[in-house]
Amino acid sequence: MAAPLLKICGLRDPDQAEAVAALGVDAIGVIGVEASPRHVLPTARRALWQVVAATAPGCQRVLVVADPTEDQLAQLSPDCGHQVLQLHGSETPERCAALRKNLAVQVWKALRIRRPEDLAAVAAYGPVVDGLLLDAWVSDQLGGSGQRIPLQWLHGFESPVPWWLAGGIRAELVGDVLAALSPTGLDASSGVERSPADKDLNRVRQLVSAVKAWPAAGG
Repeated sequence: MAAPLLKICGLRDPDQAEAVAALGVDAIGVIGVEASPRHVLPTARRALWQVVAATAPGCQRVLVVADPTEDQLAQLSPDCGHQVLQLHGSETPERCAALRKNLAVQVWKALRIRRPEDLAAVAAYGPVVDGLLLDAWVSDQLGGSGQRIPLQWLHGFESPVPWWLAGGIRAELVGDVLAALSPTGLDASSGVERSPADKDLNRVRQLVSAVKAWPAAGG
């Protein structure tokens, strides 16, 4: 069993983005949702993308948005520096397909799982996106809550596209998660922070080590 990919989400500071990219993560996420404490203005995103691309060209650059309007589309073009658009709102499969086609960008859809039955949405979204992200449902947050989906809900879960597991991901939980599931990737945000958007590089380093050691340690 190969080690999963690792994404660190919610970066705001270019210096931290450079340091995290240098640790060998596979993807970095920047938040474009205004209500989030990790929100980065469109005018500040390019500096983050540039430092990530220069430090780790193979690290995927992911812009996280929710229910983008038509007047925001110029900010969502990959010409702005990101490679992936991660949709965290109530976007329908049809909306996901349209954004993917019109913007010529990879699209990942986040599904907030409130009950096991919510996983049935994968059937509708799988054919029209490039990836899925599963996160716990929290009433007043679209992501970055640190809440976890009960692992037993995901036993036997299969996805037609690569899928990422989010929610409380940190080094000490990697073994339990990967012993039970085989996600394509793990997505961490609040679990490696001192405060929203302020990443603790020691925690990130420990998480990277735990993920990369997985085949030898537990697989």
